[in-house]
Amino acid sequence: MKEKKPIYLCLAHMSEAALEKKYINEAIDTNWVAPLGPNVNAFEQQLRDFFGKPVAALASGTAAVHLALIAAGVESGDEVLTQSFTFCASAHPITYIGAKPIFIDSEPETWNMDPQLLEEAILDRQRKTGRLPKAILPVYLYGMPPKMDEIMTIAEKYGIAVIEDAAEGFGSRTGGRIGGTIGEYGILSFNGNKMITTSGGGALVCPSVEAKERVTWYATQAREAYPYYQHEAIGYNYRMSNICAGIGRGQMTIVRDHIAHHRHVAQLYKEAFADMEGIAFHDELPGMESNFWLSTLLLNKDLKVKNEDKAYAQAVEGAVGGAAGVVHGGGTIHTDCEPNCNVEALRLTLLEQGIESRPLWKPMHKQPIYKDATAYVNGVSEAIFKQGICLPSGPMVTDEDVAFIIETVKESVLLY
Repeated sequence: MKEKKPIYLCLAHMSEAALEKKYINEAIDTNWVAPLGPNVNAFEQQLRDFFGKPVAALASGTAAVHLALIAAGVESGDEVLTQSFTFCASAHPITYIGAKPIFIDSEPETWNMDPQLLEEAILDRQRKTGRLPKAILPVYLYGMPPKMDEIMTIAEKYGIAVIEDAAEGFGSRTGGRIGGTIGEYGILSFNGNKMITTSGGGALVCPSVEAKERVTWYATQAREAYPYYQHEAIGYNYRMSNICAGIGRGQMTIVRDHIAHHRHVAQLYKEAFADMEGIAFHDELPGMESNFWLSTLLLNKDLKVKNEDKAYAQAVEGAVGGAAGVVHGGGTIHTDCEPNCNVEALRLTLLEQGIESRPLWKPMHKQPIYKDATAYVNGVSEAIFKQGICLPSGPMVTDEDVAFIIETVKESVLLY
């Protein structure tokens, strides 16, 4: 019997015309391998055409968050209101600057920053510190747009800059506007598991050419215009290489196909689980268009699943679900906030069938590193985290794969 190939959560897919290889070879042949060159310029132009704003190509989405904060004037001691329900890269760069992340919990419809809680936090911070937070950083969780109209109204009311973390939301739209172009700055990521990839890499959508040039200056060690190296500000080695940008050039030719594929896969999951008691597919709201970077399910806590006796039976030793390959062994099985046993059981059952899945992001306000951070919570993100699982959605996932995943999930359910 032919061995079934593993089904990965979300892997990059090269263009059919192999343009990535062409541009990489051109870079090597001309010795343009540094963080500048024709591919960088061309890739940035493609991104500008897509987003309608100047875009700086950078080494990672994390670098984009860091530079956006600097560009927005965030300094040591300032407070930044950011979403708790997100990957750590939304929060860590705030601490790089010496600023303080203030975590805002989610609303239950998009799972993103709760606008009502956001305004409550702004007023409370003003009362307690005598000043307003410096920036607001909402996230496009799994590609789902936040309630940007409400967030922007609040931000404009108090004069606070908005930085959209659209790292997971390339191509997502809300109210007809593309994610990353609504706030002052927009974060993009081209990690190997994103909508398009440059192997690593990211970018920052900027409000003007002047802002983009200043970001690029910071990203190239903030060098002054002298015939020798003169530095009057702290800069960073954050520019994208010409080789990585060559991959991006090819990827941009198929980005709309990738978005369409992710949305197609999401529709298959949505239809399959529509009438299944105890399982809910996380769908977009009217007026929003998610790229469905990852398709996600919520399992009712009373749902019984195969392998629940194996859930948390032993400590995990390696990375789970597409995470970076180097992890620190915790040595324990449980933490004070973890997915329910049926979620972990389903992950193990899928893994037995060669299907990669993973839990949702653990909220930042429940992370040990941020145990002393201020957080405005309503219990939504913690409850969703305990019930949620991400299913394979990438361009390498076929309709046949989706059918097998759906069948495996349904066969895993024992009792509701």
